[in-house]
Amino acid sequence: MASINLNLELKNFVDKHIKDICDCGFSDNSSNHCAHFVSHVMGYTFGFRCKNITGKGPGYGVNIRVHEVFSKCGKVGEWNDKYKPTGNCLAFVTGASNVNLANKTMVNIPAKHIGIFCNNMIYHYSNKQQKVVCVTPENFSKHYSGSDIKVFYGTFPTI
Repeated sequence: MASINLNLELKNFVDKHIKDICDCGFSDNSSNHCAHFVSHVMGYTFGFRCKNITGKGPGYGVNIRVHEVFSKCGKVGEWNDKYKPTGNCLAFVTGASNVNLANKTMVNIPAKHIGIFCNNMIYHYSNKQQKVVCVTPENFSKHYSGSDIKVFYGTFPTI
């Protein structure tokens, strides 16, 4: 996807509830939808998908698990003062102890989150607000509190 097209597409998702995005009917407000949103935008049909839960809708559905998306990224790393993305990529936030960069793995725990970094903003599905939001990387880094919390980047999976 060209960056200008991705930027325009992402802006169109802001303030939308997941029920307006998922054509498989997976929109339970008690579920986590951050990877679900990212995967609908990016077309990630690998791994465990929304259609696996509902059995409804056209096609295969899309991925709903942050750690599965992380493992499919071509390159991953810590987002810090030494490395700040200049191009579009995925952004992840979780405890540093949950991530093994060398193996491109992330522990499957509830306290992990994903968004799409585009034009210096991060678009993600806020489960608390139950809609897509657009925030600065600094605000995204505050998604969880704690001394171990870090933001990571991942290049877009090519699958």
